[in-house]
Amino acid sequence: MNYNLLMEEEISKIDEGKTLLLHACCAPCSSAVLERLGNIFKITILYYNPNITDEIEYQKRLNEIHQFINKFKTKYEINIIDGRYEPKEFFSIAEGLEEEKERGKRCYKCYKLRLEETAKIAKEKKFDYFTTTLSLSPYKNSNWINEIGEELKEKYNVNYLYSDFKKNNGYKRSIELSKIYNLYRQNYCGCIYSKRD
Repeated sequence: MNYNLLMEEEISKIDEGKTLLLHACCAPCSSAVLERLGNIFKITILYYNPNITDEIEYQKRLNEIHQFINKFKTKYEINIIDGRYEPKEFFSIAEGLEEEKERGKRCYKCYKLRLEETAKIAKEKKFDYFTTTLSLSPYKNSNWINEIGEELKEKYNVNYLYSDFKKNNGYKRSIELSKIYNLYRQNYCGCIYSKRD
């Protein structure tokens, strides 16, 4: 499935200025996504990442997103929701999967944990769409991310914007923007297991 093409087709059918709740994992991944969508949607970022088990690291990434948003200009103002920080939520879904390698079942459950929180808030606050920056990373399984998004779209009755943001040199562009804006680029996803591996 070409999720990038599905996104482009959806965007071509909608009026500019629809609201989008964008789950974001970090500033570098957000950068290329905001550049691509920030003149189409009124975007609110949701920073909800209980998988980041080191609180100092968590705050560093959150602060970096706030600083980036203050510098990066798009047609519509970008807002941010600081999600709750509850690492126990991640450890709960990771139980029994501690020895899984990166990109395995633990990661699937982690994608779902974060996307479900995004879908719930999108429904509650009446956003037109929700999606995530996670598909920008070449280390993330875009098929899983979009399958979860589709499932949550049905569960919460809120539009999911399919995506594969690494396409069209999205990941490369995030590296370029990170250099331009001097963004902190972490070398692991966030949980203690990804740091270990």
